[in-house]
Parts: sequence; structure tokens; C-alpha cells
Amino acid sequence: MTTTSTCRLALAALYLGATSAWAQADGDPGPSGQSDGAGIGDVSFDFRLRSEFVDLDGVAEDASALTLRSRVTFESATFNRFQVLLEADNISALGSEEFNSTTNGVTDYPVVADPEGTDLNQAWLSFTGDSITLRAGRQTIRHGTERFVGGVAWRQNEQSYDGIRLLWDPNGAFDLDLSYVNRVNRIFGPDDGLNPGAWKGDNLFVRANWALAGNHRLSAIGYLLDFDPQAGYAPGRTVNNSVDIFGAEYIGAFDAFTVNLTWATQQDAGASQLDYRAQLYIAEVIVPVGATTLTAGYEVVGADNGAGFRTPVATLHKFHGWTDKFLAPPGDGFRDTYLIAASRLGPVNLVVHWHDFRADASSADFGSELGASVTWPVNDQLTLLAKYATFSTDDSSRFADADKAWISLQMAF
Repeated sequence: MTTTSTCRLALAALYLGATSAWAQADGDPGPSGQSDGAGIGDVSFDFRLRSEFVDLDGVAEDASALTLRSRVTFESATFNRFQVLLEADNISALGSEEFNSTTNGVTDYPVVADPEGTDLNQAWLSFTGDSITLRAGRQTIRHGTERFVGGVAWRQNEQSYDGIRLLWDPNGAFDLDLSYVNRVNRIFGPDDGLNPGAWKGDNLFVRANWALAGNHRLSAIGYLLDFDPQAGYAPGRTVNNSVDIFGAEYIGAFDAFTVNLTWATQQDAGASQLDYRAQLYIAEVIVPVGATTLTAGYEVVGADNGAGFRTPVATLHKFHGWTDKFLAPPGDGFRDTYLIAASRLGPVNLVVHWHDFRADASSADFGSELGASVTWPVNDQLTLLAKYATFSTDDSSRFADADKAWISLQMAF
């Protein structure tokens, strides 16, 4: 069955879900169907000022970016089970642009992917029944840890999706998350630059979750991505990101530790010019030690026929180090062995991580990364963050040493 045919079946399922939700609301909507008493809704503001520094071997200039993300959000009250959310973002560069935003043409500096622009980050209408929520429009979608589908909220321009999403939670022990997406609004937008600002196509996201005995949870995933060609862009930036992904995730909490296991398989799809099948494995153990949480993990990102396992709509900055060396998987895959320590010092959150990267299909040693961050939520409105990561390569023919540092101030009210 082709990806397009499967997406048509998904649309039928979404239609049936909407019909079911509407049937649940027939008659007296009950308390959940009435206004929440907050008038027409709430307006909130969020400002994030961030300084980012990048020193990349092989690039003569160091990047220094000072950017401001300004966000205004309107979330309506719930009326007869309907709700609306509207959210607009503006990203502005302050001072001289000594960085490559991917749209400003300043290519003699390293990339800091925070291009200027104003766009509608979210604009959706939702309808909620007793066990079903249907949401249509532009929206953020985050699945699990965001290893496969996420919002990339680390960047100033968040990733969002245009489509229809169905959430079904019939009994608390099982839930289903089904989305049809025809446009991915990427962090490089709203305008096109070195990368497309958006991908269009027929895409289906499916995640089913089961709560097992005790503190154990099993998830089945299916992501069918079929992106359209775009004039002026090579296949590697467009159609070669079309993939079919199927897999499973398990999270189990035991008395002294927690285990996370993930397996997924992938193959080319749609108009992709690649021909491959690859697999991904993740094994992670999390152990609390007083106020500190220690995480030890091992991830294998496989490859086949010169193409590595790719996750084009994931929040990749959360994985494989903060210097973002592996946003695009190498053709021989890679293995990531990592240790993370997270702790608290009063209200301050501290994180230190170490990663070692090696090829999966060869004996190449790619290098290692060390990083640390400090986050201080001063109060409900103000959060301060300082973060640093350094990557040291063991294969200078393929990777370059890099140092990155961030300081940010975020205000929300």
C-alpha cells in the first residue's frame, strides 16, 4: 500500500472519529461542554532573548547571534465543547548579524538557524467529546520524547504542523494519537532560504499507548512521510526525507531504576531517490541518586546502501549532543554511547552530558561531546539559562571541532 493510499485511509479514520465525537456531544453537553467561566478566553505573552556563540573549525569567522522571539497567544474559553487557539511569533535579530541564519545570505559565518520573520505559529479549532478530541488547523505535535515527531522548541522559530489530529482515550489504559499532516512549518521559515521554510505532502503520524501492569508503558508507532519536490532544492533537502517508520517504545519503572527501550525500522518512501532499509535501537537506564538523576544510554542509528536512519520531523537537539553534529545521519550510521547527570541546587537545575560517537557500519571513530547547562526559574514569569557544549572530532575529514554557548532570558506572562 502506498503512503498516499494509507493517508487517505487515515482521513477516513479521522472523519469517523469526528462523527463519533459529535455523537458523544449529542444532547446535553454537561459541565465539560460549558464555558469555563473565563470570559472569551486568555491572552498570554512570551519573550525569549538569546545570545548564541559558535566557533566551528574550518570557518574563519565565529558566529555571534543575539535574537529575540516575541510570542502572543490567545486561547479561547470552551464553548459547547469547542475551543480556538491563535498564536503569532516574531523573530528579530538585534545588532549586526554575524551569523548565518540560513536566510540572511551571511554564509562566511557558522549557522545559527534562527531566521528573522513573523508567522502564525498555531491556529486551530478543537472539538472535545467524552473520550475523543479532534483538532484541525496549524498546531504543535509532540510524541513521547520527540525522538520521531516534535516541535523543535529549542530554536526560536518552533516547528508546527498543518493538519487534522485525533486523540482517543477511551479508558485510561489505552490511548491513540492519529494525525494527517499536509504541511510541516519548519524552523527555517517562514521564508525559504538555504533550506525550505516548509515541506508539503501527505504525512500520517500514528502512536498507540498501552498502560501495562504497574509503572510500565508500551507504545506502537507508525510515521509515513511523503514530501513533495520543491524547485531549486536538491532531493536531500526535500524528497529524500520521505520515509516509512514503524517501531515500538517501552518505558518501565522499577523500584531502583527506570528502563527505556526503543526499536524502529525505516525504508525510503514516496518520491525519495534513495533505496535502503535501516533500523534504530535505543537502550537507556535511569537511576535516581539523592537529588541527582543519572542516565546511561546506548543508541544505534543504522544505515544501508549509503543512507542512514533519518527522523526529519524530530526534535533532534534533545539527542546526540547540543552541537547538533548528527542532524543528518552519516551514510555509515553511528553509535552514540552517552551519560547524563541532572541535579538541583536549590531552585537551579543542572545538567551535564557526555557522548561518544562511532560509526555503525565501519570502524570510524567520529568524536565525543561534553556539555553542561544551568537553568534558573527565578519566578513564574522569568527563567534564565546558560548552556555550553564542545565537540572534539577524531575524524577531521568528516567532522569539525565545534564549541557552542548560549545565554537566554525568557519572560512569560
